[in-house]
Order: sequence, then C-alpha cells, then structure tokens
Amino acid sequence: MSTPLTTHAKALEINLDGSRYGSFAEIGAGQEVGRWFFRVGGAAGTIAKTMSAYDKKVSDSIYGTADRYVSSGRLLSMLDHEYDLNIERLDAERGRETAFFAFADTVSAQTYQGDADCHGWMGIRFQAHPQEAASQIILHARMLDRDALMQQEALGVLGVNLVYGAARFSDDPEKLLGSLLDNLAPHRIEIDMVEFSGAAFEDVDHRVLSLRLVEFGLSQAAMFSSNGEVLRPSEILYKRPVLLQRGRFRPPTRVHADIQRRALERFRADPSVAADRIVSLLEISVNELRETSGGNIEDFLDRIRALNAANHSVIVSDYPQYHLVAQYLARYAATQIALPIGVTNFAELIREDRYAQLRGGLLEVFGRLFGTGVRLYVYPGLDAATGRRIELDTLEIPRSVQPLIAYLRERGFVEPIEGLADEALRLKSDEVLAKLRRREADWKDWIEPDVAEAIESQGLFGFGRPARIPA
Repeated sequence: MSTPLTTHAKALEINLDGSRYGSFAEIGAGQEVGRWFFRVGGAAGTIAKTMSAYDKKVSDSIYGTADRYVSSGRLLSMLDHEYDLNIERLDAERGRETAFFAFADTVSAQTYQGDADCHGWMGIRFQAHPQEAASQIILHARMLDRDALMQQEALGVLGVNLVYGAARFSDDPEKLLGSLLDNLAPHRIEIDMVEFSGAAFEDVDHRVLSLRLVEFGLSQAAMFSSNGEVLRPSEILYKRPVLLQRGRFRPPTRVHADIQRRALERFRADPSVAADRIVSLLEISVNELRETSGGNIEDFLDRIRALNAANHSVIVSDYPQYHLVAQYLARYAATQIALPIGVTNFAELIREDRYAQLRGGLLEVFGRLFGTGVRLYVYPGLDAATGRRIELDTLEIPRSVQPLIAYLRERGFVEPIEGLADEALRLKSDEVLAKLRRREADWKDWIEPDVAEAIESQGLFGFGRPARIPA
C-alpha cells in the first residue's frame, strides 16, 4: 500500500487544480478545514467563500430554524444553501470549466468545562466534472481526543481528506472511504456513518460500505435498515431501549426468528421499558465473517439479503465479546439493553478461563456488561453429545460461578425464555446451509417462509448452483 499524501500536499494539490472551486461553511470548532487551504497557499484558486455562523439567530436566518444544531438536518440545510449559492452566482461565468463544491460541518467539540459529547456532522456536495449533476458525501464522526485543540486539528485533517477524496476518488468509493483517516493516528476520530448519494454514486451498495467502514478501522460498528438505508447510531439509539441478537445467520433459521420474537415479547412486557420505542437489531461480527467465509463479500450480502427479507435492521461490528457490544450501545445513551443468547453460548460466556488475560477476569467482564444495565435472555438448546434439552434452569454451572449467576438472576439481569420444541432445535445453521445447497426436500422446514422465498428467488447461499463457499 502506497504512503498517503500529507494533509499539506492534499490541500495544496486541490488549490492548484483550477477546475475545482467552492465554499466552506463550518460551525462549532473553528474554521479548521478552510484554514488548511489558506495556510498551504494558492487558496484563491479553490475558495469562493468561507464562513461560520456561530450565533444561533444568525445561523437560523441563513439556514432556517433547527431543533438540533449538530445534526444531519442542519448539515443538509447548510449544503443546500451553500451549493445553490455557488451555482447561482458562479455557474454562468465559469460553469463550463469548473466543478463546483460546497463543504460544511457542524460540530460539538470539547468545552471549557470538559463535559461535551464530542461529535459532528461533515459533508460535501460536489460536481465530479463541470456541469455534471451533484453528488454528495455526508458522515458522522466522533472526536476521541480529550483536548479541544487536538479535536480541532483532527477535524481539519478529516475535512481535507474528504475534500480530496471527493475530487480524486469519486469513481472508487471504497478507496475514498479508506482514505478518510489518512494522517490521523489511531483513536483520534471514529466515523460511524457514511452516506454516498448522487450522480457519481448511483451504483454504490451501502451495505458493502457499512462492512468496509468497520473493516478499514474507521468505526467499530455500522448500522443499516432492512431496505439497505444507512442508519445513524447517534439518532436511532438515542434514549431508546435496544434488543440485539448476535449470530452467524448463515442462513437465518426459524430458531433465530423465534429467539428474537420471544425476547422481544419479554422485553415489551417489562413495565420499565417503553415498548413502542424498542429498536430491534441483528448483529454480525466481522471476525465471524472472516472465520466462516474468508471475508467473501457475496456471502456477506447473502446474509444481509436474507435478514432484510425478514424485515430486520442489521448492525455489523468488530466487537468479539458481548460486553463490548453493550458498551457500544450504551455510549449512544440507549436506555435499556437486552441481549438474547443461546444457552450454549451463555455457558461459554461464564467460563472463567476465557478471561484470564483480564486483571479482573470474569468479574471485570460482568461489571462492564451488567454495569450498562444489560439483561440477558437465555434461550434453550440441545446438548451436542447427548441430544438432551438444556435450559437455564438445567444448565450445569461451575460451582465457583453459581453464587454470581444466582445473584444476577435474582436481580433480573439474567432470565430464561422459552423456546421451540426439541426437534426444531436439532440442526445448527451450518447443517441447514448444507441442506438448502443440496436442495433436500425439507430445507424450508428450518427457515421462515419470507427468508426461504428470498433464498429461492435470489439464489442466496449457493442455492441451485455450485457452492461458492465450502459448507
């Protein structure tokens, strides 16, 4: 992999490119992005205008009123206004030779008191070529530096990367995505949502970009809806109860559907939970994708298409353990978190030797997990060796852990839920996958009807053709 250009070199290259011209509107952390283009020289070749409407009344008079000033809505209002002004004022004079752009950000950086939720929205609306219809990239970033000046510095570098990427990599969205954190040390900026739209990105699959967002290390997790729409964690999860099932979903089976259905019923029945505000998610781990399919993108998309057919929203994460997923959800102020889990996975979760590398061992993990208000709903399964049914009440729990589990059960942090009959629990998803690939007569018995229809009609998971991935 080639070494990326420095931030200075990127800004200077754009300034010396006479075919690109536009404006910068920045609110909340200084004019850090525009400042880069001024400081490297030649800014007159790139910048038509910079501005910063800090005062709310001034901002409202320009962009319209807003309930939240650091939001996607405010960002889009800024891009609408500034881009339209550029076209209105400049197109007649130089539109044949110039690709116009408008860059904007609205940010909540660290305050003097040091108690801010440090995040922001950033975007660019641009013409890839002169007189072409507009394209757009918007993103949501979290600034992880503790110092306000360092946050501003990181924001400036990110903004230059976005402007440069739009100018140079609009024909390769994955390359553009991978360049957004150029020249930024790890753990300074996290990007949890990116959305590409417009003329240059008509063929973009946001499900793939959501996966790449995590794979490239821009974020630990990304979300999208049942129709492939990018979801913004900060807006979807804010002060809402969350139900999340982790799984392989290769393919999604009747058991997966039953776990989610029964867990949702239990969650809704809790009088402390706002039942009409629950966010229901299924989660796939990037580590699991690598282990089972070698990162094959078609295998990933087959899982997503099958889950979407059942109207599920999906989260893709780089979290190997349950407590890390819970901490991610809690960071977005999720009010209550419920994680349904199979009884065999629960047995693995409470094994003390899994956490030997942690100073606090199992207690540390459980402190992180249940300290965020998580409750676990434990679903029955079958013993792999004997075939007997195992429920939470019949699970053999190590003696050293028994008092801890008893305490968690008494406090309502760990609860059993009912499950399907033994016969329905007999096959794991890998065995169901083998059945459907061989077109065995009963493969549909193990899968929900809407998912089975999608598998047949779309040829998912190698159905009806030679398997692309070993079963």
